[in-house]
Amino acid sequence: MSSDEVKRSLGPNLLLPRSSGYFDESLPIKWGIGTLFVLALFLSLHFREVRVDSLELDTLAKKYVVAQTDFEFSDHDATKLQRLEAVRDLGKIYRLSEREIRQRIRDIENEHSENGELKKMLPEASLGELHFTLDTFQRGIRNLHFTDQKTLEMLKKHNIETDQFEPLEGVQGGTVLFLPTYIWEQEADTIFKEHPVPKPFRDFVVSQFSKHSWQLEEDTALMRKIRYEIESEVKEQFTTVGAGDRIIDQGERVMPRHVAMLQAMKRALNENRNLWSPATILGSLILAGLITFIAGQFIRTNYPKVFASNRQLFLLVTLAIIPLLFSRVFDLWQLNTDSRLHDWLLYPLFVPLAAILTCYLMGPKIAAFSAVLITVALTISETLDLQGMLLNIVASLIAILESRSLKNRKEIFGVAFKAFLGCIWVIIAFHLYQNTVFDITILGDLLSAFVFLLGTALLVLGLLPLFESTFNVVTDVTLMEYLDPSHPLLRRLSMEAPGTYQHSLVVGTLAEAAALSIGANGLFCRVATLYHDIGKMVMPHYFTENQMGEVNVHKLLTPVESAQAIISHVTEGVAMARKAGLPEPFIDIIKEHHGTSLVWYFYKGYIDQMGLEVGEGDTSLFRYAGPKPQSKEAAIIMLADAFEAASRSLDVMNEDTLTALMDQIVESKDRDHQFDECPISFEEMAKVKKTLVQTLVAASHVRIKYPKEDPSGS
Repeated sequence: MSSDEVKRSLGPNLLLPRSSGYFDESLPIKWGIGTLFVLALFLSLHFREVRVDSLELDTLAKKYVVAQTDFEFSDHDATKLQRLEAVRDLGKIYRLSEREIRQRIRDIENEHSENGELKKMLPEASLGELHFTLDTFQRGIRNLHFTDQKTLEMLKKHNIETDQFEPLEGVQGGTVLFLPTYIWEQEADTIFKEHPVPKPFRDFVVSQFSKHSWQLEEDTALMRKIRYEIESEVKEQFTTVGAGDRIIDQGERVMPRHVAMLQAMKRALNENRNLWSPATILGSLILAGLITFIAGQFIRTNYPKVFASNRQLFLLVTLAIIPLLFSRVFDLWQLNTDSRLHDWLLYPLFVPLAAILTCYLMGPKIAAFSAVLITVALTISETLDLQGMLLNIVASLIAILESRSLKNRKEIFGVAFKAFLGCIWVIIAFHLYQNTVFDITILGDLLSAFVFLLGTALLVLGLLPLFESTFNVVTDVTLMEYLDPSHPLLRRLSMEAPGTYQHSLVVGTLAEAAALSIGANGLFCRVATLYHDIGKMVMPHYFTENQMGEVNVHKLLTPVESAQAIISHVTEGVAMARKAGLPEPFIDIIKEHHGTSLVWYFYKGYIDQMGLEVGEGDTSLFRYAGPKPQSKEAAIIMLADAFEAASRSLDVMNEDTLTALMDQIVESKDRDHQFDECPISFEEMAKVKKTLVQTLVAASHVRIKYPKEDPSGS
């Protein structure tokens, strides 16, 4: 077995905290998790969208499509024709030239200031009163409009205000004419009714404006506004299509009308499915229950630890529900959108997201099973057709294979790209079958796969830390981050307790090699071991490896005090780890790497001092709180830790002496029942012992003595 294979062979149990409680062990909660999965499958299967033939805009239809049921669709073309018909008789609307209005006002004002004719006509007129009259009249006649009688009647029919419209036949843009005096009289009455002025002023303004010819111009802004108001009154037109009617002919160019017909037919088919019939509901429940039963039995048989842990089971179900949820949202979007984007995203890739997350968090084998199961469920729910099913399975399996050896989160983009390369061959194969390999549609399929897999990579980067923190899961990527020697705890350990740091490095190397030899998680052993003794930083000089020839402080303490000081590095380490936010599996190792073993050196001093025999006295004062190792990895770290420390007391270090020491340590731990609660077998223990000895021998090999170089060089 290669190192990459064994690194991922760790059972999911170790990747989650082993602290159990009501949630993790409760049978009702387990049934609740199963019910949640059944409900998610039921909703996906029961409320599935009906699959109909797809058409891509501006392409030639590969085959003719007929209606499968009676339906009505929103006919945009018919609506457009109705709206054009509604404004067909709308004539042009004219207004007085704004330029000429301003010119007339300036002429009148100039006459008042340059000669006395106006003064004679209006003896009591003042410049201010004249300005007010002219300004008021000017603002009023700007709203004066002219159109033909037919248009005027049309405006009244649609309840559009026509008080300032005058009927005028045979007028065109640019026409110069004299307006009848009655028009000016009517305007003056309307304008000065709200803003009264002396009658001589009113009559003067009317006479001045009526004696001049005027040029009319089109009021395009008002015409556009009126046209919009009339068109908006026309309701959306619906056209009825009967079952068996042809929607599009083979070779006909696909227009928006055809796409709208297909979407309307899909809605009608969904409405006709009678979803609330008891028989229909029962059928969906049976399918959902059958899939859940098969999945449950598979997990129970092949992953008993996952099945036994509600926490892990809930994580697996949550990951499986994600693609079901995304596919449902995608179906609803497809059904209700008119966007052309719909035509380029025909084959959704949601399963690779769940596959990669499951592979990271729970292992590749269970991820592969989950990916196939979800793909089958999505195919039954008609979210995926044959091509979509194969694309999802191929992309998921490639992603799982490539995700096993990831050491950096950024590498997920490489995983997604390799999955995309696999999808390219599937897409090409299907287009070869359909003889459309040189059609532009193949570019749409390739673009769709690329977009979905790029989105998958981005979602994995965003969701992975969320799942890791929520479920306290430790992935290989996380382990590589904690392996960084610049981590604050490791940097402190190397400076405050350098001997302990060096000890941890060696123990990590030993534990990793031993774990890999039996298929356990070597990377976890190596990284967790770096932090297993961080509690020694509280009192580093109490531990031999940090005394560096200084006075042994234990000579000043009683055996009980010394033992308690040594034992306290576990509780201190747990406190420091929690404060630093270390993963729970690391904290489990801190608590378990000594198990409930006896601090023999100080216990022996205690009984000698008290004149007691071995086994007498209060041994609880000299025992670690535990618990005992609960996993193979914890047992390996316990042995590696004790083996490395004890080996430093050997006068001669070779394979024979180390083997004897290893046998002695294992026998002592076994006699103390330290391995009673971990699943390591006798065969695995033999391999661990052999590997620990061989690794330490290789690490402590003796170099040959080289002869001294002759300084003379001769």
